[in-house]
Amino acid sequence: MAAATVRSTLPRCLLLLLLLLLSTALASAATAPRLVLLAPSGSHTPCLDNPPDLTAAADEAGELVRDLGSLPAYVTGSRSSTRAIVLASDYFGFQAPKLRKIADQVADDGYLVVVPDLLHGDPFRDEAKISFQDWLKTHSPVEAAEKTKVLIAALKKQGVSEVGVGGYCWGAKVAVELSKSEEIQVVVISHPSLVTVDDMKEVKHPIEILGGELDQASPPPIVHQFEQALDQNNKIDHFVKIFPGVAHGFACRYNASDAFAVKTAEKARADMLSWFNKYLKKHQELSLHES
Repeated sequence: MAAATVRSTLPRCLLLLLLLLLSTALASAATAPRLVLLAPSGSHTPCLDNPPDLTAAADEAGELVRDLGSLPAYVTGSRSSTRAIVLASDYFGFQAPKLRKIADQVADDGYLVVVPDLLHGDPFRDEAKISFQDWLKTHSPVEAAEKTKVLIAALKKQGVSEVGVGGYCWGAKVAVELSKSEEIQVVVISHPSLVTVDDMKEVKHPIEILGGELDQASPPPIVHQFEQALDQNNKIDHFVKIFPGVAHGFACRYNASDAFAVKTAEKARADMLSWFNKYLKKHQELSLHES
């Protein structure tokens, strides 16, 4: 009978042990830093998937300005506009043809659009002699945000009064850093990288976050953590959207031969533009009514 008793209670002991291990794992996850990190060195990094062909010829409506606030920049749209959009690139830099196409399309709505070279002429390349992690050490998005403030100051000297910032991947961290300052009015980030939940607690301006269902760099659970942090501040308007069936880079590094990918990228651009219009054009209309 004693042996039978041991056999009958053994599964229960195992079950209790498994429950204890699961509880410990969940507790550890709850207290772990909530941070969007890149994959470790030597492993797959979704931020580098589907890189742009920087040598491809593009039909561009804008021009290269060699020195705008001490930065080279692609500039497109109305030079007389008082409303500017700054687009911060991903790791592949401001020469990416699809990014410049997005800039031209946003400019068609009446904005002056600027895509600055925040990687100081050194976008990441697969053939680079250093690892991605080592490259990243010398390309800080926080430092890039400070450089962008100088560019924004230069724009304001030229007559710009309101500025929106859109950021992709690495550029999303740049945009979020700028959202903590008084230099801008509105922010949109798409498939962000390096952004933390704590960053969201410091946002001072309306922010839109566009994520992808299959994004491994900023998966939906992380994006929803951003949303929850923003929910705590009812003074800051925010909008969060997860696009189904797409991975990291869907907004600016989509596959042009994939109709679904193209349509999703177009929706992301339209959502970004609507968010900018909501705050930048509304402000101008109010000022016109007041005058």
